[in-house]
Amino acid sequence: MRGDMEWGTVPGLVRSAARRYADAEAVVDGRTRISYAELGARVERSAAACLAAGVGTGDRVGIWAPNSLEWIVAALGAVSAGGVLVPLNTRFKGAEAADVLRRSGARLLFVTGTFLGTSYVASLRRAAGEGAGTGPLPGLPDLRDVVVLAEDAPADFRTWKDFLAAGEGVGDGEVASRAAGLDGDCLSDIVFTSGTTGRPKGAMITHAQTLRAYEVWADLAGLRADDRYLIVNPFFHTFGYKAGVIACLMRGATMIPQPVFNVATALANVAAERVSVLPGPPTLHQSLLDHPARAAHDLSALRLVVTGAAVVPLRLVERLRGELGVETVLTAYGLSEASGIVTMCRRGDDPTVIASTSGRAIPGTEVRVDETGEVLVRGFNVMRGYYEDPAATAATLTPDGWLRTGDVGILDAAGNLRITDRLKDMFIVGGFNAYPAEIEQLLGLHPDVADVAVIGVPDARLGEVGRAFVVRRPGALLTGDDLIAWARREMANYKVPRTIDFVAELPRNASGKVVKGELRGRCA
Repeated sequence: MRGDMEWGTVPGLVRSAARRYADAEAVVDGRTRISYAELGARVERSAAACLAAGVGTGDRVGIWAPNSLEWIVAALGAVSAGGVLVPLNTRFKGAEAADVLRRSGARLLFVTGTFLGTSYVASLRRAAGEGAGTGPLPGLPDLRDVVVLAEDAPADFRTWKDFLAAGEGVGDGEVASRAAGLDGDCLSDIVFTSGTTGRPKGAMITHAQTLRAYEVWADLAGLRADDRYLIVNPFFHTFGYKAGVIACLMRGATMIPQPVFNVATALANVAAERVSVLPGPPTLHQSLLDHPARAAHDLSALRLVVTGAAVVPLRLVERLRGELGVETVLTAYGLSEASGIVTMCRRGDDPTVIASTSGRAIPGTEVRVDETGEVLVRGFNVMRGYYEDPAATAATLTPDGWLRTGDVGILDAAGNLRITDRLKDMFIVGGFNAYPAEIEQLLGLHPDVADVAVIGVPDARLGEVGRAFVVRRPGALLTGDDLIAWARREMANYKVPRTIDFVAELPRNASGKVVKGELRGRCA
């Protein structure tokens, strides 16, 4: 572990990286290539603009955009200005994004223009354009400023260029002073996740937790200054932002953000940029190996793969090593409430350990399994609690500091953890966590749906997908295709059930809870 005292905060890390790796290539985004010195300068300008916009220490700053250089600069600038970053899932619809912005009380929002054919600005207007607020989105009264990461913006929003220009009057001393006023105990980000109630909850993580966790990650993974890291994992997820951007800043590795996972694009990037590091869910690596054009690309620089978020077939580990010559393949387990990392395999572990477990507890943490089989975690990485949700915090954190993960698992004699089930019924669709309670809540808004339950079922391509059991309202003629089409308009695509089973009633126990085990039995 490095002892650089500047690493007490994220802005300290950015300044340290800009100085130590000044001439090294920091980010490659399309045709844009910038050095670490230039990245540091851009982050300083972004921080100055945040100060000019009135962002104070502790103010929440939302960002709703795909992986890009602008995301990195905007996010690090906000955190350097003392802001608390609130990343939003790019697959959210307007109402989902507005809900997180409302709950977090975000003061400033960075948002992409059009992405994947969708205008995020237009969807936000539909969801939050009316209300008592006096800002650009009256339905979000705390939001004072919206910056569109594009060349054009509506009249009451600002472009990225105009936002940066407004910060030119802020002196370097002011930016440095604001950053110097932060310490490791200050919040660096709030990552919103959904629980069994379907109500979004924001896990509060500090600067010190972030830096310590991803210094550990970089050490265990063996990340190096000469590495070129293709970041396909979304920045709104801890795996993308912290195991990606933060870890690269620590080691001076080159970041190559990719906004959407497209196998052909990833293959081209790996070959053209001599990518050496490619973390991601198993589906990403499986798609890469199976692509018909794989042989036409030189993937020989690839040396490090870190995966997790689902069961990892031993065959996948063997193919990555054998067919691609990947020197290091590691698996890991984490959750937002534990800074994104709990256990990790070590270099040199046997392939069967890597494939069948998520490795051992990282240094500074404890992992145990209680009498119900639930995995509990305690250590520096455990969140400070859920933002403005003391009841949920009390239900998740024990008085003596253990985090209830909601996952069921087994620890072997060597301390390797194997996740076997999920108490919370959460399932993973291509690396994205899908929460049945939240999906059920949304599907229940359809006028022809009287009752609904959702479970995860195996899928060859995505690992798991949703299957909904629906009770129609009397007289309704709703079809499965109709409901799926409606759901695609109302929720992120990974949440949309792939199959709809219409039933006369849902099986319930004496207390009225749906017996999901019986529903799973119908799918066996």
